[in-house]
Amino acid sequence: MEASSRWTAWWQRRDRQRPGPTAGATSPAARLELLLSAVRAGFPLAPAAHPAGYRCSCDRVGCPAPAQHPVSFAWQSQATTDADQLTRWLSRDPQTNFITATGRAHDVLDVPAEAGRLALDRLTALGVAGPVAAVGEERYLFFTATRGRPEDEDEWWSSALDTNPDTMSEHPGLRWHCRGSYTLLPPAALPDGSQVRWLVGPEHPLPDPLRVLDVLTDACTEVGAVAEEQWLIG
Repeated sequence: MEASSRWTAWWQRRDRQRPGPTAGATSPAARLELLLSAVRAGFPLAPAAHPAGYRCSCDRVGCPAPAQHPVSFAWQSQATTDADQLTRWLSRDPQTNFITATGRAHDVLDVPAEAGRLALDRLTALGVAGPVAAVGEERYLFFTATRGRPEDEDEWWSSALDTNPDTMSEHPGLRWHCRGSYTLLPPAALPDGSQVRWLVGPEHPLPDPLRVLDVLTDACTEVGAVAEEQWLIG
């Protein structure tokens, strides 16, 4: 906690020395504090690509997931809850986005926004809405407790979906990010000018994934993203 406060104060002083942010922009200090709130919740973070104009900073021709993938193939070993390391990454590249490795402290259920809005209202009414993020106007990310590492290794669900971003467009319905996968973490910027933002912050308790899955499956079916045909676990 002491380290977090020290770094936030440092970024606030840095903000005061910079020109005022444009309308709607998030200051470096405010961005750091949002990322630290995820670190405090135990979410492991690693650097991701960011927008470079209308392209991805990775400079890969035809990048299939612009500004939505890790910068390093070693992202699983990089992912950390160390506040000092987070701040060093931001100091080197203040524009960097961050991903959070799933299947450790949390899983993420990822659905089309239309289904996500419907499900969020229902989960809120049930009192079980944990952290939820919106990826622009396209997707909702529901953060849940993780299945973790079961004693029987045959029982865990791997998820290589986002570690192979070329396959993302093939799975437009419900996706379950668990061990071996990742998602973008708010706040993050996308090349089309949209943002990844919290709708319900990471300070809220993580709900049981199967309870959330029931609501999301119904919502996806109602909006036409039939779970049996378009969802993926691993």
